[in-house]
Amino acid sequence: MRAIWKGAVSFGLVSIAVKLYSATEEKDIRFHQVHRTDGGRIKYQRTCSIDGEVVSYDDIAKGYDIGGGEMVILTDEDFSDLPLTTSRAIDVLEFVPADDIDPILFAKAYYLEPEGQAAKPYVLLRDALQDADRVAIVKIAIRQREQLATLRVHEDVLVLNTMLWPDEVRTPDFGFLDEDIETRPAELAMASSLIDSMAGSFKADEFTDNYRAALQEVIDAKVEGREIVQPEEAEEAPAAAVDLMAALKASVERAKKARGEDAAAGGSGSASTAKKAPAAKTTAAAKKAPAKKATPAKKTTAAKATPAKKAVKKSA
Repeated sequence: MRAIWKGAVSFGLVSIAVKLYSATEEKDIRFHQVHRTDGGRIKYQRTCSIDGEVVSYDDIAKGYDIGGGEMVILTDEDFSDLPLTTSRAIDVLEFVPADDIDPILFAKAYYLEPEGQAAKPYVLLRDALQDADRVAIVKIAIRQREQLATLRVHEDVLVLNTMLWPDEVRTPDFGFLDEDIETRPAELAMASSLIDSMAGSFKADEFTDNYRAALQEVIDAKVEGREIVQPEEAEEAPAAAVDLMAALKASVERAKKARGEDAAAGGSGSASTAKKAPAAKTTAAAKKAPAKKATPAKKTTAAKATPAKKAVKKSA
């Protein structure tokens, strides 16, 4: 990895020299625009919209559109006078619980590596953050822009997460928020059952980008000149159900089948009734048992009466 920034973490009176590395990379497959007939790369020229002349990169400045066709042009000198007091420093502002920060504010992640003799204070800050179970709120200037960020520990390395400023997060403004929509307790209970049946522990390695893998397979087949194998069709999403409860019940059964569980063992009312049925039969059988035991006594009485009948016949 190549360091994209060098500076120091200002932790009270302690200064920790660090290098900044990008912690993530996009694995998206990138394409070039080419001429369809011969594969030649398409090139673009920077031209002025007024005189149509090609403009060199040195003659290009930054302009701010104020509307009405008017433009304010800013030069490099205008940017050099801006106050960037944290140009080469990561200033720790405060330490807060991680739960206080909404994940919607996070933008990009960077690894911090100690530089020179800064390994010991680096480890000291790392261990202190872990013991306190808090993250540091910091400010840093990257690429001529001051940004809010956090310092936290990930796999024994300090990670800097740049953040959006609060006014950069849009406020949700949707019509349904003003409507009085109520959910029935039975629907909420069934939805909770669906969540329980699909509950698990997040393991990032179990998820893959199927589209990127299929696209790479197409590219490899083109390069090797072999036939492209069509990927298996993904299961189509079910149509919107009219009955919400029926859709929830079907989803619970589907989730249980996907986990290899018995659909009837989910603790529903029908399953409980089915389990109680054998017990009722056993009780009924037990009640009938004493009546059957009385039959041998009748047979014995009948057997005793038989000799008397024979004696009558002999006397006659």
